Amino acid sequence: MQYILRALMALGIVAVDQYTKYLTVANIALGGHAEAVPRLFSFTYVQNTGAAWSSFEGMIWLFALIFVALTVAIIWEFSKKRMPFTTFERWCIVSVFAGGLGNMIDRLRLGYVVDMIATDFIDFPVFNVADCFITVGCLVLMVHLVFFNKAFWKDDKKK
Repeated sequence: MQYILRALMALGIVAVDQYTKYLTVANIALGGHAEAVPRLFSFTYVQNTGAAWSSFEGMIWLFALIFVALTVAIIWEFSKKRMPFTTFERWCIVSVFAGGLGNMIDRLRLGYVVDMIATDFIDFPVFNVADCFITVGCLVLMVHLVFFNKAFWKDDKKK
């Protein structure tokens, strides 16, 4: 049952991500700007051919290779349960995976990722909903592993 719930969560995240990208492309011209919350954030349509801060521009093959490796590792981990991840940590991993899948769909379908959320209160690259799930999922996973999952760090060799 957990596998089905995780798959549904991943599909939901991908659906929300793709829908927000569709709305951006349909309603904002490339490079266009629409204010959402004054001095906090706005919507700006950007086509990103790289990763964060446009690093690794045009290297779709690298992103695809990393995504396939991550997918294989997650399937192996979830089916064999080799690592002592908690259920909560597995949900975090699903969040990261689904965000990556949303961006990979863009890269393979369009050749770039649609980014649209611009922070107006700090100078930060434009990002999208998938990036939010990747970042928050990673941060929460790391915090939970460090502070709450002592079994993850237990060394079985010291027995």
